[in-house]
Amino acid sequence: MMRIAYFVNTYPAVTHTFIRREIQALEKLGVTVVRFAIRGDSRLVDDRDRVEAAQTRLILKASVGALICGVGWTALRRPVDFLRLCRQALKMGLRSDRGVLHHLAYVLEGVVLAYWCARERVEHIHVHFGSNSAAIAMFASRLSGIPFSFTVHGPGDFEKGPLLSLDEKLRFASFAACVSAFGRSQLMLLTDPTQWRKIIVIHCGLDSEFLNGEPSAVPSAPRLVCVGRLCKEKAQHVVISAARQLREAGEPCEIVLVGDGPTRGEIEELIARMNLQESIKLIGWAPSERIRTEIRSARALVLASFAENMPVVIMEAMSLGRPVISTFVAGIPEMVQPQKNGWLVPAGDETALTRAMREALAAPSDRLTAMGEAGRAYVLDQHDAVKEAQKLKDFIKTFSASPERVQSVGAGFCHGAERSRSNNVYDLTGS
Repeated sequence: MMRIAYFVNTYPAVTHTFIRREIQALEKLGVTVVRFAIRGDSRLVDDRDRVEAAQTRLILKASVGALICGVGWTALRRPVDFLRLCRQALKMGLRSDRGVLHHLAYVLEGVVLAYWCARERVEHIHVHFGSNSAAIAMFASRLSGIPFSFTVHGPGDFEKGPLLSLDEKLRFASFAACVSAFGRSQLMLLTDPTQWRKIIVIHCGLDSEFLNGEPSAVPSAPRLVCVGRLCKEKAQHVVISAARQLREAGEPCEIVLVGDGPTRGEIEELIARMNLQESIKLIGWAPSERIRTEIRSARALVLASFAENMPVVIMEAMSLGRPVISTFVAGIPEMVQPQKNGWLVPAGDETALTRAMREALAAPSDRLTAMGEAGRAYVLDQHDAVKEAQKLKDFIKTFSASPERVQSVGAGFCHGAERSRSNNVYDLTGS
């Protein structure tokens, strides 16, 4: 049975449901998944995330004594290797916006992760996001010999690509997964062409709670829903401005905002200033069941994002038979096809967004039903979590070390061994 480790900066988290789905899909395929993270999230609202939290080991909760012993053992037994990683961390730190000290800390955290993975007889480490978690996994991989891979999401990963040393991480990784064709192109732009063969596309997927069952009837009430973290990138401000334009034109519209985040205060103030308290309802974070209810109660999902890659909530809305209003940004046009399963507008264009919202509110129910059916067919084909997990499993199996090699790597790292001259990893056979 394949044993892999999942390592994420923050896990579980209210915004990382797609990671939980991917892990659980792999487990359905017979993979043993060991969960590690740097830290947890105190805002969990879904009981399934709380179950995940109980199964996840956090590096920042490792004892100081264990950290000191692990680093000391590594520095004494593998001084050349340890210095080599420190030198790599210095190089990456100098080109980053986090600095050298943070990257040296990543080396120490990599020691802990390497030790834990070796103890668990992990065959492969998979990381979500290309930031510090990918750096820590890379250092752990170089210490233990256990191969690693990472999934890049964006847009932050791509905007900070050079600062995050994505080219260096890809060079040492078995492969890198991107969640859209657009994302793959951006990682190609940031890396050496000799490494492009290692960049694959694995879509985020949905599980049975979204994929099974028949969509409900499209409601006649003039209601739209917007689901996402309240932040500048998601552009809820533009949605609110469009709602004001509809009201001024005498067209009734109710909008439900699901989510929370750093711009909540600004959004509440904007709603009050525009006197839209009766039209816009802000409910904060919600568990998956509540999100499904809100989507089903709306005629369409509206997502006016300035920066995205491939938003999972669009897949969720389509799976429930609702068309989507969104923007010509990143991977969104790979999902939303104008007039077939939704509407696309230029990001930041309040007039165009208002026009699309007006059309969705006024459209006959049979037209919205047909658009919803088209979107659902696309999601069933392209975003089934089990199908996508099978692709990931196949790639991991292709690139992972053999079980015999992993056993020698793990035992060697835990108990002491000499570096093998033939494969450049820790070997069980000598100490």
